[in-house]
Amino acid sequence: MECYFCQKNIKEIDFKNAELLTKFISGLGKIKAKKRSGLCSKHQRLLATAVKRARHLGLLSACTK
Repeated sequence: MECYFCQKNIKEIDFKNAELLTKFISGLGKIKAKKRSGLCSKHQRLLATAVKRARHLGLLSACTK
């Protein structure tokens, strides 16, 4: 099974696309694990940095509750 970003042929994950990033965040606001999200190692690392950047700029909340 290929990861979501490999299937869509997405090279870079944009931290400004909050709607896409929320697919890979749990209900408590944590980044989903690689096994749960189904991403490859490369894209999991890129996703983690994109989520952290979005949180720092206030595009994503750090916690939901």
